[in-house]
Amino acid sequence: MTSSNRAIHKVLIANRGEIACRVIRTLRTMGIRSVAVYSEADRSAPHVQQADEAWFIGPAPASESYLKMDTLLAVAKESGADAIHPGYGFLSENPQFAAACETAGIKFIGPSSRSISAMGSKSAAKLIMEKAAVPLIPGYHGDNQGDAFLHQQADRIGYPLLIKAAFGGGGKGMRVVEASEHFLEALQSCRREGQASFGNPTVLLEKYLTQPRHVEIQVFCDQHGNGVYLHERDCSIQRRHQKIIEEAPAPGLSSETRKAMGEAAVAAARAIDYEGAGTIEFLYDVDGRFYFMEMNTRLQVEHPVTEYITRQDLVEWQIRVARGETLPLAQAEIPLYGHAIEARICAESPDLEFRPSIGLLTHFRTPNTHPDVRVDTGIEGGSEISMYYDPMVAKLIVHGATREQAIDRLLVALEQFQVLGVETNINYLHRILSLPAFRNADLSTHFLQKEQSGIHDRLIQITPAYFAWAAAALLQSEQTRSHATQQQAAQSSPWQNADGWQLNGAQQRRYTLKCGEQIETVTLTYRAEHYTASVGDEAAFSFDARTQGGLLRVGGQKTITLPFHLDAKGITFFLSGKPLSFSRYQADYSNTEHADAGQLQASMPGRIVSVLVSNGDQVEAGQTLLIMEAMKMEHTLRAPFDGIVTAVHYKVGDAVPEGAELVALEELAEPNS
Repeated sequence: MTSSNRAIHKVLIANRGEIACRVIRTLRTMGIRSVAVYSEADRSAPHVQQADEAWFIGPAPASESYLKMDTLLAVAKESGADAIHPGYGFLSENPQFAAACETAGIKFIGPSSRSISAMGSKSAAKLIMEKAAVPLIPGYHGDNQGDAFLHQQADRIGYPLLIKAAFGGGGKGMRVVEASEHFLEALQSCRREGQASFGNPTVLLEKYLTQPRHVEIQVFCDQHGNGVYLHERDCSIQRRHQKIIEEAPAPGLSSETRKAMGEAAVAAARAIDYEGAGTIEFLYDVDGRFYFMEMNTRLQVEHPVTEYITRQDLVEWQIRVARGETLPLAQAEIPLYGHAIEARICAESPDLEFRPSIGLLTHFRTPNTHPDVRVDTGIEGGSEISMYYDPMVAKLIVHGATREQAIDRLLVALEQFQVLGVETNINYLHRILSLPAFRNADLSTHFLQKEQSGIHDRLIQITPAYFAWAAAALLQSEQTRSHATQQQAAQSSPWQNADGWQLNGAQQRRYTLKCGEQIETVTLTYRAEHYTASVGDEAAFSFDARTQGGLLRVGGQKTITLPFHLDAKGITFFLSGKPLSFSRYQADYSNTEHADAGQLQASMPGRIVSVLVSNGDQVEAGQTLLIMEAMKMEHTLRAPFDGIVTAVHYKVGDAVPEGAELVALEELAEPNS
């Protein structure tokens, strides 16, 4: 292997989102300038804002922007970039792109095009690994693709058997065959999918392991012939062959197995004259044997867990190797600290067959970060999750002294993660981590199928208590807003105080709230922070409630703390990461028969044209409170009952969004008989 020292002063990142932001962070600490590229859909994306400079490269579809090799190389030359970091996905494992960078004299931060090509075909990779004495799963990965011959090989290997597209990935082009009579049908199906997805119908055959774990080794090689492994990761928690939870080190491996896997991984990398970061993926069977599966010739999505347990910056390692430096550490110097787990947070609907979810992030709040909790993301509040790119929203990574501590920290962090605007898998991840089987490290690539009932049993049920708590939180927010309004108006007279206080009496408010398809009317009787609530036809129950710093603390037989977010439409609780939104039920407030007591909101966006009441005014049922204009028509807001105005939230000329509360009204108490 030849080596050369080269200066790298500016790096173009041929990627977007989370990984682009991740690379920019390391470049900044190393004093290297960064060049971002962006499509039409990413004009205001965080990676564009964080880079030293950013260049527009085309329309939103990746095929017209992030996959345009000529465009990327042209930007690299014009911007004066010395090197290109491909991130992961897109062109990171494209040998043509690596070769084009080499031809253009721009350093590709990764392996050579020859190394990428060697691992691009699963069949060819297995032949190389076989020569390097890396353990392989019993199977067939040769050139003879005749139906009859493949059927014979399948019968020789035995069933269950796995047919895989030789040029596939991401779970596509794979079929499990349980018996010989089903082989030919599965073969044709796999070929069709391989041709459609990868342009090649070639397949390989492997013995299907019934309880395997996915254990992979992080390897690094420099231009001087040095190679090391930075321990292993367990990535067995997969949905449709896509990883969603990864951890390091792999639980339950003996030191002998760990060493054997690491040495086999380095041998595999050296067999293709490798340079930079790579991952050798193995299947680890229940009998303790391990088998080569494939090699990823790039930085992995889950690299942060390795960074946590080794306290090394792997992106910095990549750049140092690309500059021609030797590896920062020898094998014996690589440390191992504690345990780390990563959860991939994706925009999808787990309870709707994991249907992708797209839309605008109306609320995005990440957990409290500290040295043992890390959030890698490329989005922020107001970002759009589009149909054009991967649905991953963020990676949540935690570290602990032990695996048990890491699990506990990850559960807490997931509970603090708040996303509105799109559906996510946050609560689904929380349910997985809460399973005894996960805590006991009873892992396999079939974990989710095996534990499906347990995951389902942890679905959150919406009980009447949540409606009562939502009403109490809304009431407190209204009281806080009303108090602030009064202070601003400097109203010192107790007769002008509109906080609902009554002599020797408790106050009462009614709310009609909707959560999903469920609608309930809540009647609250309250004094200070103590509430008695009835929900629909439910019997009354009592509790104390207090909102502070985005948390609702509810006390009764036990104390419960609920994170929440308020907006114009209502309140959202986050229960183990799952958002439960309680909106004020929309009614036509121009009709007093349908008005929702105490809550007068805009049923559509509009503009205030007349305000006829003030704080403290006593009004009668049916009296006009204000008039708003919407869709070129005037809409009159009338009092639904006799009451006292406790707040007027808008003035003439103000634009109001749909669902915004316009006036707060306190119902007059009935006189004592």
